[in-house]
Amino acid sequence: MSQEKVDQYKKNKAVRGKNKRKNKNDESMTLVEKLGITIVSLLLVGWIGYSVYQVVTTPDENAEVVTTQMDVTAITDYLSSLNTTDAE
Repeated sequence: MSQEKVDQYKKNKAVRGKNKRKNKNDESMTLVEKLGITIVSLLLVGWIGYSVYQVVTTPDENAEVVTTQMDVTAITDYLSSLNTTDAE
């Protein structure tokens, strides 16, 4: 039984380098997959951002333009009264 374990250990030791290279290739494949997923995700986010930007910046032809007038004479009088008291 012990000799079988020793023989198995020797066999595993002989192919250990090959197995490491094989596992390393698997890891690089996952790196390529991660890079691909990252690029696709960035393109998707960029496309969505560009689409939103186009919707926001394009004026709506059916929108009603509302103008508002505000009487600011009270504020102007107040500010001018402040300026006259500072001069004294």
